[in-house]
Amino acid sequence: MSKSPFLPQGGSSRRARALARRRRRRRRLLALSTMAVVVAAIAAVLVLSHSSLTQGSPSAARTDTPPKHHHAISRQHVSTLSPAGLPLGRPPLQLDLSGAEDPVQASFHRPPSAGLLFDLNTGRVLWQLNPLERLHIASLTKMMTALRVVRTSSADAPVLVTKAAVASAGSKVGVLPLGKDVRLETMLYGLLLPSGNDAAVALAQHVSGSIGAFVASMNQEAAHLGLGCTHYTSPSGYFNAHNYSCAADLAELAHVDLEQPLLARIVRTEKAVEPLPIKGGKVYLYNNNPLLVYSYPGATGLKTGYTELAGDCLVGTAERHGVRLGVVLLHSPELGRQAEYLLDRGFEDVYGQAPIPAPAVPLGR
Repeated sequence: MSKSPFLPQGGSSRRARALARRRRRRRRLLALSTMAVVVAAIAAVLVLSHSSLTQGSPSAARTDTPPKHHHAISRQHVSTLSPAGLPLGRPPLQLDLSGAEDPVQASFHRPPSAGLLFDLNTGRVLWQLNPLERLHIASLTKMMTALRVVRTSSADAPVLVTKAAVASAGSKVGVLPLGKDVRLETMLYGLLLPSGNDAAVALAQHVSGSIGAFVASMNQEAAHLGLGCTHYTSPSGYFNAHNYSCAADLAELAHVDLEQPLLARIVRTEKAVEPLPIKGGKVYLYNNNPLLVYSYPGATGLKTGYTELAGDCLVGTAERHGVRLGVVLLHSPELGRQAEYLLDRGFEDVYGQAPIPAPAVPLGR
């Protein structure tokens, strides 16, 4: 006799209860598994967000922002390679950026993005603000352009004015005659006083045959000098997001530039009249440096810069009674006033020199 497919009433009730218990356990397990997946996903998002903020590579940065340097307490660079991937040499000045003994304590209501006050002879740091932060430097780029030119060419060399030079955008000498030769020293005055981008292009092509080859030599020179913040992509610095440096590197470069007699003579000149093969036979060139424009006592140079990305920038230098000081200001809202104030504090408070009466640089300059 075959068994009935139906269970007795009591057995059916017991089985139903067992099935219900199993379903409840499955639901609890499913809920716990779902919660675990959600928690793991949230944790992964948080980890990735933190990593992108703290460990992002330079190539992942916004194209209009230079990759940041870690804020170190010494001149030692994070890497032994330059931003161009070249081995770094030893910087000519040994800048102590620890901040422990900076003798000038200065703060501004509207501070620059970065700055440095230093002794050009010894490398002693007198004041600093974000000295290793990589920032756009605009025409301060031309400090390296000028250095490469004087290290490779003579002052009397003829420099051809090319179509690329004449077509340059931004600040220019403006009267360079297309297809004619201009004395190299005249071109350097045009490069460093009115900050001529046309002179920068003509000089780069004269030295290296092409702008690309010249920029490569600029990056090689920067690495040789141990400039671990610095990367060049043009000889002029005009509106290029990947052309940057830091205050500490610019202090090193200022020291090297002023060791070149021709450059030292040019950058301390307020106004120059130079020969040029145009009608009248000469060109009048005027310096943009506020320290020279407003006759800061002892001013010796060196270079200004401005673009929308970089703001107003200055590497200013001055000498009094054998003391040579330099000041670097990047993205400053009151370039001349801040440079004047810092240099005064250096000469008077640190080296004990009496103030020299002189008209102040106007507000906002």
